[in-house]
Amino acid sequence: MKHSAHHNPHLKRTLGRFDLVLLFVVAVFNLNVVPSIAANGGVTIWLWLLSLVLFFWPQGIAVIELSKRYPGEGGLYLWAKELFGEFHGFLSGWCYWTNNILYVPTVLLYFVGVSVFALGPNHEALADNRVFALCTCVLLLSLLVALNIIGLGVGKWINNIGAIGTGIAAAVLIGLGVIVFSRHGASVTVADFAIPADPRFVLNSFGVICFGLVGLELASIMGDEIRDPQRTLPGAVAVGGVLSGLLYIGATLTLLVAVGTRDISVLQGIVQAVNHMAHEVGVPWIVAPFAVLLGLSIAGIGSAWLAGSSRIPFVAGLDSYLPAALGRLHTRYRTPYVALLVHGGLSLVLTILYFVGASVREAFQTMLSLAVVLQLIPFVYLFAALLRIAAAPPDGRGHYSRLTLILAGWSGLLTTLLGIGLVFFPPQAVSSVALYELKMVSGTVFFVGLALFFFFVYSRRKLARA
Repeated sequence: MKHSAHHNPHLKRTLGRFDLVLLFVVAVFNLNVVPSIAANGGVTIWLWLLSLVLFFWPQGIAVIELSKRYPGEGGLYLWAKELFGEFHGFLSGWCYWTNNILYVPTVLLYFVGVSVFALGPNHEALADNRVFALCTCVLLLSLLVALNIIGLGVGKWINNIGAIGTGIAAAVLIGLGVIVFSRHGASVTVADFAIPADPRFVLNSFGVICFGLVGLELASIMGDEIRDPQRTLPGAVAVGGVLSGLLYIGATLTLLVAVGTRDISVLQGIVQAVNHMAHEVGVPWIVAPFAVLLGLSIAGIGSAWLAGSSRIPFVAGLDSYLPAALGRLHTRYRTPYVALLVHGGLSLVLTILYFVGASVREAFQTMLSLAVVLQLIPFVYLFAALLRIAAAPPDGRGHYSRLTLILAGWSGLLTTLLGIGLVFFPPQAVSSVALYELKMVSGTVFFVGLALFFFFVYSRRKLARA
């Protein structure tokens, strides 16, 4: 970021290597997307493996390479700006931020689906009660915003607790799955791993899988808050990435073995699987504590994405492409409190709007699909940046060879474009295809149109002041 030192607000460096590994696990490995993917059957295991090789591996290379070349606060926003110009940097950062405005509500809704199990038996129906869902979303969102305003020194513990909770929850889930499999065998057959005769619903899940694998870039967005980022980041990316990939495949297989494709709920699939397996194994008491643990994990996911993505409007506010108030730091806590409040407020508004004409489950799926489109647009720039660097004369600043950059760039770019296109195919939970497509197209046009509006209006004001 090209700010002079005396104009650049000072952010505290509070994130170490252990914090980053936990941040990557809680940001990348999101249990809330696993049920919606596993519901499409065993073929999704092959999609996971393809995405790990063609999208996730190139993503790690891109994050390490670009973080070394362009360190600092902003991440994807900063990289696209440096390599493609001001507008492309703004569009990349804008889509990344607005995607998370949409994604945070899906995390909140998943928290609702899980929390009803923590209340004890016979409360599962509350997950589809709109009043209960909205009240729970408001309370959790308010708590996460408040803790992150106090600062990453406090907010990172929500992320860390969430990561630890994610690891324990995944271990319990997979462990129960192994016990059930050893006693009763699998509820799926080899035929379930074949491509279905009607692959339309599976196509949507490929984009969601790519979406589920993003998150390695999150720490670089908070580059000015990492201790010794040049040494800390590469190892944390490698460890966090490997752990996340293994956990995703293990969790998906467990759902398929324990519950079966037809019975997986997109909002309650994980707890549903544990409930089913716990009764088979003879430990039904484990369900409520597991739900509490998974709730902490989900809160950590929401906190990580809220904290990370709010740095985008903060930096854009400093660059005068968004209202300058977004670039303000709290006088006591030195955090971008205005950006956090705006993010929280917009996520709340969208949560309410997407309940219109849809059930809680359908609202979850539609918001998730639109978030996928907006999330993957910045990754088009990310992988195009690798190809641009590879085409330039060597300057000695990079981390990887030219061949590695070319392979990672083309693999990631083509996979990202495919993921964006396929997510427009409706998922199974959608009752009205026409309404789904209308929300997807209008939502995409609306958010990209807002980016054009803000950039050209504020760039003119910036030029006028200059």
